[in-house]
Amino acid sequence: MSWLANLSKTYDNHTDYIGKIEMKKNGREYSLIPISHTTQSAHIEVILNGKGEFKRAVTIQKEDSSTIIPCTEAAASRTSAPVPYPLFDKLMYVAGDYTRYVGEVKGTPYADYMEQLRTWCKSPFAHQKVESIYQYLKKGTLIEDLIEEGVLCTDTQGKLLDKWISEEGIESKEKPEIFKVIVSEQSSAFVRFAVEIPEDTESRVWRDREVQQSFIQFYDMQLTETDLCYVTGGRLPYADKHASKIRNSGDKTKLISANDTSGFTFRGRFRTSRDAASVSYAVSQKAHNALKWLIDRQAYYLDGKVFLVWGVDRLDVPDPGGDLFPHLKKAKAKRRVGNAAHKEYANEVRKALSGYRYNNEHKSNVVIMILDAATPGRLSIVYYRDMNRELFMDKLQRWHESCFWQHQYKLDEEQKKYIAFTGAPATRDIAFAVYGPNAKEKVVKGLLERMLPCIVDERPIPLDIVRSAISRASNPIGMDMWEWEKTFSIACALVNKTYQKEGFQVSLNKDFDDRSYLFGRLLAIADVLENSELERERKASGKESKRATNAIRYMNAFSQRPERTWKIIQSSIQPYFEKMGGNSYRFHRLFDEVSSKMKPEQYTNVPLSGLYLLGFYSQRHDLYTSKKSKSDGAGQGQDGEQSNDEEYENDNEN
Repeated sequence: MSWLANLSKTYDNHTDYIGKIEMKKNGREYSLIPISHTTQSAHIEVILNGKGEFKRAVTIQKEDSSTIIPCTEAAASRTSAPVPYPLFDKLMYVAGDYTRYVGEVKGTPYADYMEQLRTWCKSPFAHQKVESIYQYLKKGTLIEDLIEEGVLCTDTQGKLLDKWISEEGIESKEKPEIFKVIVSEQSSAFVRFAVEIPEDTESRVWRDREVQQSFIQFYDMQLTETDLCYVTGGRLPYADKHASKIRNSGDKTKLISANDTSGFTFRGRFRTSRDAASVSYAVSQKAHNALKWLIDRQAYYLDGKVFLVWGVDRLDVPDPGGDLFPHLKKAKAKRRVGNAAHKEYANEVRKALSGYRYNNEHKSNVVIMILDAATPGRLSIVYYRDMNRELFMDKLQRWHESCFWQHQYKLDEEQKKYIAFTGAPATRDIAFAVYGPNAKEKVVKGLLERMLPCIVDERPIPLDIVRSAISRASNPIGMDMWEWEKTFSIACALVNKTYQKEGFQVSLNKDFDDRSYLFGRLLAIADVLENSELERERKASGKESKRATNAIRYMNAFSQRPERTWKIIQSSIQPYFEKMGGNSYRFHRLFDEVSSKMKPEQYTNVPLSGLYLLGFYSQRHDLYTSKKSKSDGAGQGQDGEQSNDEEYENDNEN
């Protein structure tokens, strides 16, 4: 029950947001819904005056269709049975002339709706705007008025059209607006009302806080039966049915449901669902409405699975599955290399996360929740963690300080170019490296779920994920160069995390004598040697060439059979040694230096570990950096070393 308690507390801590309309990036509206309310997409808006007289009606565009509506427990769970919403609803409920223009319906939806609305208007919590709507709908002329207004369309027999069919040979006949916003028949259009009263600044009834509060008090008066609430511990009016539409307005799944009294839901253990657990109506409403709001506000949504992280007291929490690029790139200080670089990067991580720490209340919590639906009617919590905010920030900091590498796949929106940054890759980018950009969403969301405990609970990264990233990074010929560079740097971050006890840095470790690391260095030297000569030839000829080096072409085979493949690569680069003449001395010296560190028994065809990627990356990075530094002597920071950003720009140039 802790998830219900945390969501209910989140609702209570953010009452200022109740009914406040916010906007998503795609232009859709959302808000923290009041209790006893839900949301619905409306198609038609009817404007009345204070006396309940029809003024006009309009078709609602999709971006403005989200509507907060009063809702009872029965209406929230309605399926095929005609159960009316209290105020706004479909035509079959609110139109007294529905049978005249459409036909007979099951039950008495209009009569049930009007009786419920009349009871509200006769209660001590009646509201003038609700009474205006009731007075108008009593006339039973809604569809007639909508037809005269041109909102609804009829056929030659005076019945509502089921679908729009343009007249043959008349291509200029424009499709009516109602058929542009509704996917089914006109008869299923959802109607909302606005009431224009002089000196009243809010005519939109669905946004009027007084109307919302009026219904809350009216409906609370009807909740008389109480039971023990398993969340609060008090005896309160209980929730017999719980909310749906959690992920979006069309979502029919529920987190809490026990409506199968004739099947195997209780399996003979309980007489009613409340014998198993009972949740009060207020807690259920607050928790579900808070969850809907948080999903709209800050959740990541993939193939029906929802990844949500929030703070109970302070909502904004860094996404554990994201990277710190937006924060780290703001640091202007030039970084050093080696251990100094790592210390400086660690300081930047601490600064980036310091703004999210909560110093006033040590009991402040962070909640991590993953939701997914196994069936169209049931939503499940597949992952849930409730932890102290400081503990969460400490774990997040350790993740970003351990699973890091230098990357260059982030686009700077201001400069309109890709820039370098050091940090841990986002889990979505890890999925890119492991499965490629065309992976199915079902596979990607599975990886995101598996990576979360590695960040939050500090578990080791699953070896199959690391091995898959290494395998793809070892096959550059099978992908475009930009894709490989991204995959390569992410694989290095995963390998660095896996072998964290070695304390690897991006800068070259010339004292490390691991076999795989040394083989990776040899491969990088061969790659830079051949690439520099190919670049010289391209400049001399003036022709562009995208030919890969032999080191890149044989990289996959090299990782599996290093001794045999290295002989092939060595023989392939001999012509470039001859072309370079005296300039080749530098590379001869490097080959000798690295080879001398390798013991004879290590020079075999045993497959290399992922450390060869780190050796390759660090050696290549060192060669390009030192080459640029020697050529112009520019861009040096403290201790005569270059900043990381400039080093990567040099790398790109080469």
